[in-house]
Amino acid sequence: MRLLPAPGGCGILFRRTDLDNFEIPATGRNVAKVSYATSLMRQGVLISTTEHLLSALIGVGVDNVIVEIDNLELPILDGSALPYVEAFRNVGLKIQRRRREYLRIRRTVEVREGDKFIGVYPGEGYSVSYKIDFPTPIGRQGFAVDLATRDYAAQIAPARTFGFKEDEEMLRNMGLIRGVSESSAIILNRKGVLNGPLRFDDEFVRHKVLDLIGDLALAGHHILGHVVAERAGHAMHTALVSRLLKDRSAWELVTLGQAKSKLKDRLKEKVPARAAALVTA
Repeated sequence: MRLLPAPGGCGILFRRTDLDNFEIPATGRNVAKVSYATSLMRQGVLISTTEHLLSALIGVGVDNVIVEIDNLELPILDGSALPYVEAFRNVGLKIQRRRREYLRIRRTVEVREGDKFIGVYPGEGYSVSYKIDFPTPIGRQGFAVDLATRDYAAQIAPARTFGFKEDEEMLRNMGLIRGVSESSAIILNRKGVLNGPLRFDDEFVRHKVLDLIGDLALAGHHILGHVVAERAGHAMHTALVSRLLKDRSAWELVTLGQAKSKLKDRLKEKVPARAAALVTA
């Protein structure tokens, strides 16, 4: 796999070098199979397990990049997004002239499935709150992060994917986790972690946040809003993207300057007239 600089407005573009450089944009309309990983497909050409790389790109603030790959599955590496983040730091990032457009949430969009839930709400930054509930030994965990604080590299990127040893054969029969080993995932049984130590006490829920950030990258833009998820997964993450993109009234594209201007206007509306001067000062 190789990552190449891309011009402003390109977005994140996958290129299959083994198939005459066939290109698949990382957008919600190209979501294909979604089960234990997120895959993209265009005209029958597939790219699998995109979420960790997409998460790292959003986490460090990359908007435009071409991802060349010579097979259908992205490398799992150590099961986290940290190797990507470290590689980006080593080569550096370039600020482009074109201003970034954010997908600013204007009204609530939710997806519910039984006791599972995910929603996105208006907000001035990009924050995520996630709760999970897995069988022993994971149990219930929760985590919240504000990406505007630039905590992604330290708090989210190192969290590794995980799975139960008893599910290994089933997943391999499904064509999944082909590159997974004990060095690229947290392996558990009902008694505990088989290949510790953990990087965080709550590493499991942090990895779900990592996955969510990667899946929401398929909206095509950095989000301005607050995302809340409980017991969700890749299918619900991408369902939220699909529902959001279909409802054009739920969002708008703005630059950061426009977003700040809209916030100032709303603050003026909420304060008494005599206090308005304090807002514009």
